[in-house]
Amino acid sequence: MENKIQTIIKQRFSCRTYDNRPIAPPARQHLERQIAAATRGPLGTATRFTLLLTTESDRLALKGLVTYGFVQNPAGFIVGAVERAAKDMEDFGYLMERLVLDATALGLGTCWLGGTFSRSRFAQILNLQADESLPAVVAVGYAADRSRLQDALIRRIAGADRRLPWAALFFDGTLGTPLTPEAAGAYAEPLEMVRLGPSASNRQPWRVVRQGQRWHFYLRRTPGYGKAGGSTVDLQRVDMGIAMCHWALTAQELGLAGVWHAEDPGLPRPDTLTEYVASWMED
Repeated sequence: MENKIQTIIKQRFSCRTYDNRPIAPPARQHLERQIAAATRGPLGTATRFTLLLTTESDRLALKGLVTYGFVQNPAGFIVGAVERAAKDMEDFGYLMERLVLDATALGLGTCWLGGTFSRSRFAQILNLQADESLPAVVAVGYAADRSRLQDALIRRIAGADRRLPWAALFFDGTLGTPLTPEAAGAYAEPLEMVRLGPSASNRQPWRVVRQGQRWHFYLRRTPGYGKAGGSTVDLQRVDMGIAMCHWALTAQELGLAGVWHAEDPGLPRPDTLTEYVASWMED
């Protein structure tokens, strides 16, 4: 039987069409409490998030995004700032995805929108500081009745439903030795929830290597897929934070205790596109 977080991860989808209803007070208050608690990522970076209710000027702030044409009538946006640090993008992605899953559990639709927001109205409202970044915002609200059909079509066009197989993502001992679900044992479910995570342009850049009681997370960069708009925003590192979030929440519900740390184990890498990110060590 699936645990709660597995169900929520599978229910989440990129909702691009909303019915323009305001978020019900109990749901909004619960989400705001979760947002207020998201102050530091698992790798130590300070963050701050807020829920902004939609106004026309907020919509205008998204006009420069290619993805904006697919998002209609959200009730609001979850926005956040992260201090510039070695693991800032990963910590931001981790915490924002946790809020996305909180919203999903409340029956709300969400859609990640990555881009350059340093001069947007969102940045102005947040009073974004010189030592902070605003890597992405998340549209949130109640999905319109037709939303799932439209979004399914968009996913098919974009190829978003095509997921890489285990053999391309998860490894045993080295980055060249595939790990099977059977060999992963109790960790097969956390790994599968990593595989199902959303990523920018569905690039699925995460790679995970088991080494004894440690699980090393690597970023496999997509050639030519750089920072957004020449900014400091590195969306594939944000994707790694999303993967780490899915892993940790699933492991927690399965009773698999562990801690995050960032100490490169020095495993051989196949090429310069593969970067070490962080490791999960079993307690």
